[in-house]
Amino acid sequence: MARVRTGVRALGAVLAAVLGASLAGCSSTGGKRAEERAEQAAAQGRAAVNTPRWTVGMVTHSGDGDTFWDIVQSGAKQAAVKDNIKFLYAHSDEGQQQAQLVDSYIDKKVDGLIVTLAKPDAMKAVVAKATKAGIPVITVNSGSAESKDFGALAHIGQDETIAGEAVGEELGKRGKKKALCVLHEQGNVGHEQRCAGAKETFDGEMQNLYVDGTNMPDVQASIEAKLQSSRDIDAVVTLGAPFADAAVKAKEQAGSKAEIDTFDLNAQVATALQNDTLGFAVDQQPYLQGYEAVDLLWLYKYNADVLGGGKPVLTGPQVITKKDAAELEAYTKRGTR
Repeated sequence: MARVRTGVRALGAVLAAVLGASLAGCSSTGGKRAEERAEQAAAQGRAAVNTPRWTVGMVTHSGDGDTFWDIVQSGAKQAAVKDNIKFLYAHSDEGQQQAQLVDSYIDKKVDGLIVTLAKPDAMKAVVAKATKAGIPVITVNSGSAESKDFGALAHIGQDETIAGEAVGEELGKRGKKKALCVLHEQGNVGHEQRCAGAKETFDGEMQNLYVDGTNMPDVQASIEAKLQSSRDIDAVVTLGAPFADAAVKAKEQAGSKAEIDTFDLNAQVATALQNDTLGFAVDQQPYLQGYEAVDLLWLYKYNADVLGGGKPVLTGPQVITKKDAAELEAYTKRGTR
């Protein structure tokens, strides 16, 4: 009997070796087991590739405390772990300062750059400097119209005009007649495009309201004053998730019945959609913007791959309503939507 058990163990060892070789072969062709290993490695903080330790810098036009950019960074950091990349991040909502931050990364001789072009005039020269230095550049979120002309490999984000048009159409479906579009960052071309796109497809009247996005009490007070002076406004559209809450509070203080809608999604917005505090949100999948930008730079460095064929790689818009919010809430809480 002992010899039988030994034989069984020997046969099992042979089968295990054959099976292991088979699985290894599948993994090398990108099979399911390879994907599982990559996911496990990323979850444990280990790279899933053996390429050199490249450095990628991201510089955005974010102001302080904007949760949208936390989600972008979450995606970028996850891809950086997987791709054995050292990830650097800096931000400024002032165009010239953003350009200076990019310039500092060029001086550090990073292997790739990810930038936003919310204020393209301020960024044009420094992006040209990066490309001249042989540093590949990906633009994300804003600047789809300028990205190719500035020499970037690709743009990843949503077309802001198309996103705005989706908002105008949704407002029309909801029977709205007079809407307020709240712009929280003056000089941001993407914000102007959103409101212009919404105005283009909205059958009713749409007005722009400019507020200081770095001062949330001022944002709330400005919206409240507008709702008090124009009682016929039946919809308020904010251009970022953090500003939706300020609009809700302004509505309550003004005694208005206007529906509050917003661009972008986070955990608070998902909850507010479910309890009807908000009407709808427009999601551009910021996690995907960060993740794909880092991953594309790795692919370019490793294999000279590019995406888009000269056209933007679109991550939105997706109109999110109450029926969608429950499914997405878990993802918003973990910081990936």
